[in-house]
Amino acid sequence: MANTYLQRTVGTPTNSQKYTYSFWIKRCELSDGSKEAFLLDAYADGSNRAKIAFQSGDQLEIWNSHSGSDTFALNPPRKFRDTSNFYHIVLSVDTTQSTASDRVKLYVNGVQETSLGSTTYPSVNDANNTINESGTTFSIMAYGANASSDSYRLSCIMSHIHFIDGTQYQASDFGSFDSTTGEWKINTSPSVTYGNNGFFILKDGNSVTDQSGNSNNFTVGGGTLTNTEDCPSNVFATGNPLYFTNSAWTTSLSNGNNTMTGHTGTNSYPILASTLAASSGKFYAEFKVTSSSQNYYVGVATPEAVSGTAINAHYPNWNNEGGSNANAYSIYGADGFKYVKENGGSTSSSSYASTTSQNDIIGIALDLDNNKLYFHKNGTYFNSGVPTSGSTGTGAISVINHDYLFFFSDGGGSTDASATANFGNGFFGTTAITTNSGNGYAGAEGSSKFNYQPPTGYSALSTKGLNQ
Repeated sequence: MANTYLQRTVGTPTNSQKYTYSFWIKRCELSDGSKEAFLLDAYADGSNRAKIAFQSGDQLEIWNSHSGSDTFALNPPRKFRDTSNFYHIVLSVDTTQSTASDRVKLYVNGVQETSLGSTTYPSVNDANNTINESGTTFSIMAYGANASSDSYRLSCIMSHIHFIDGTQYQASDFGSFDSTTGEWKINTSPSVTYGNNGFFILKDGNSVTDQSGNSNNFTVGGGTLTNTEDCPSNVFATGNPLYFTNSAWTTSLSNGNNTMTGHTGTNSYPILASTLAASSGKFYAEFKVTSSSQNYYVGVATPEAVSGTAINAHYPNWNNEGGSNANAYSIYGADGFKYVKENGGSTSSSSYASTTSQNDIIGIALDLDNNKLYFHKNGTYFNSGVPTSGSTGTGAISVINHDYLFFFSDGGGSTDASATANFGNGFFGTTAITTNSGNGYAGAEGSSKFNYQPPTGYSALSTKGLNQ
């Protein structure tokens, strides 16, 4: 989801004293410090409502009000600022429990939150749970009283949203810890009983149709829902907003952080850089140039080359910030020259590719098993490159062995450059891949969708691709 939202009206509950709400969320935008982002809002009127939201400081807030009085509230003080992976959040309620802290439980990534800040627990046997009350407007990613306002929404991706009416389940019913890595992993088919108001939506690759069998379907507001391939079982790279550290930039990331708009102002070099990096293997990505300006650089860089705090440090080919590990390899859209920066030294340039135009798709094939890099424009590789040529590296740019991420950078100056990335999730912004009968072309990991066929053996930059 970008800034879309989902709504339905709650029916008669199986049991208003017990419910479970489980969902996976990947943040694509952090708060600007001025607004909260609603993950759930249950709204009957101003005196009867409940919410789960990221506050303006990126903390979680859980709150239920009935007849103008707070029946429960949880406010974990820690911040939730990871944009590279999914959080699994479970709100588990059973007001019949004799122990107050057992009546409302909050789990994040399989672990119950026990540091809860200011806390209010419901009275024993309290049935005033607005989330599961007949006639309530149940809104996902919106404030129900003003759903159309972007002031209460931040861009994110949500998946595997379960609501269970009448049973208090635990996080372990929806996921488990990997015995080798310790990672919390999704259970895609939990054994649960949904009850009257229960639903299961946004299953990997599915729409908002309720998968529980209850037909408790939602309507979509705020635009068109994007059914990205990015999901808890295969997390794709996206643009990393944490690289946007300079207040002088008015550049923004949108569409799940995969679209970068151009800057305003001279000599700023904002960058769309991937959240994931790789040090071995073969990987493929695509960038669609959405601006008329071709004043941009696109390629691969080490994290050290894009992680500085000065404006110029975000221009991977610029100066010596990042130290000896700062490497960057790119092509310049306006003239097709290749730019090479290695070991934090000076940048060299030479003729390599043709110029590009608006709406061209630039493909990048990175072979870290042989330390070779290839670029194509609309499916034709520059310099007669052959990404499957291995150590021979026909038409390739040689790179130093290191860990690399993909990037697109505005070239500075008075004209704006912008682009949108497809790291394999199947979309350029909100425009779905249309090639190959709408299914795109998968990388070697088998679950990505690209506009052009990735070379044999090349994967998307995703958790499946990295762990092949």
